[in-house]
Amino acid sequence: VQLVESGGGLVQAGGSLRLSCAASGSISRINAMDWYRQAPGKQRELVATMTNAGSTNYAGSVKGRFTISTDNANTWYLQMNSLKPEDTAVYYCKLSTRYYVYWGQGTQVTVSS
Repeated sequence: VQLVESGGGLVQAGGSLRLSCAASGSISRINAMDWYRQAPGKQRELVATMTNAGSTNYAGSVKGRFTISTDNANTWYLQMNSLKPEDTAVYYCKLSTRYYVYWGQGTQVTVSS
């Protein structure tokens, strides 16, 4: 299974970006898809989660601004609105199945003030 992320880039504060995470390969028994981010000098943090039942959860710092979704065809999205400079980080998707955990390669998001 491979996860390929896209959609990162440079945006001004207040702008929006949509990240995509496309999974390829044989995937079964998905438990959850998560988006994480890691800013320079900081630990990787969980940003958003979507379970296989469709329930979602968000970090407090992004609640109301970020939305995780899926097209139910092995692609997941993170819609990021009202971006702030503190959202600058490398964003990673993580797919958890019954037996394995897969990570994407990361995509850089930079928010300028």
